[in-house]
Amino acid sequence: MKRLAFYFDSASCSGCKTCQMACKDKNDLAIGQLWRRVYEVTGGGWKQAGPAWKHDVFAYNLSMSCNHCADPICARNCPTRALWKRDDGIVQIDQDLCIGCKYCAWVCPYGAPQFNPEKGVMGKCDLCADYVDEGKNPSCVDACPMRALDFGDYDELLEKHGGSDHIYPLPDNSLTEPSLCIKAHKNAGNPNPCVVNVEEVKRAQ
Repeated sequence: MKRLAFYFDSASCSGCKTCQMACKDKNDLAIGQLWRRVYEVTGGGWKQAGPAWKHDVFAYNLSMSCNHCADPICARNCPTRALWKRDDGIVQIDQDLCIGCKYCAWVCPYGAPQFNPEKGVMGKCDLCADYVDEGKNPSCVDACPMRALDFGDYDELLEKHGGSDHIYPLPDNSLTEPSLCIKAHKNAGNPNPCVVNVEEVKRAQ
């Protein structure tokens, strides 16, 4: 079975959030809803070394949307089966079946499903399935000026770019097997990182 996925190059991402805005525009999202979010991660500080001071300050970005997991916990916990996975791996929401119970949002470790209070149903990234069906890229991929995002079959992306599927602040990938390949920033392994734009990226409730 084909497994469509995103690739993200954290080393190339400038944090401009054009991908975030392209997604928001394409899906006509309300204020407070972000189906793609750019996390700003920083850490380190200053330490005295004799008479001098040295720093180990670092920063990097993580652009993330729904990861269209191989084992989507959102779909397993939806009481109406509104969440389902296509043959190509895209996880979608049938809004005619959705009752807005938010179970999917509670169980998703990535905060992908978000409640739309105007419609009373859940919504999330669908990998621009309409574009994919036309042979096009998702809007976020084409919008990135640094070409830090790519899209395609998971195994082909790994072969093309290499990389892993984990970087802070992502949870352990064994939870849902996310369809996400990442080229980590050189500072991604530094100790004690923290997300500094928490209020911006927190999911809509």
